[in-house]
Amino acid sequence: MMETITIPVDPAIAKAYREADPEKQQKIATIVNDWLKSIIQEKEEKSLEEIIEEMQYQAKANGLTQEILEQILAE
Repeated sequence: MMETITIPVDPAIAKAYREADPEKQQKIATIVNDWLKSIIQEKEEKSLEEIIEEMQYQAKANGLTQEILEQILAE
């Protein structure tokens, strides 16, 4: 069973997600869920703030930009 949480994102990302069809939204949810799970499991001793900071760093380091996210939504 999945639960819903709210995470602030750039307005363009929110718009693109809302406009995506349900199948694309599910793909994004799966990617984000798996990503969060792997980071949290690796860093259980860290605070949520530290985990979020690391996620942001990893996203930038791995080249995940707003444009790439929009491209994923477009596929």
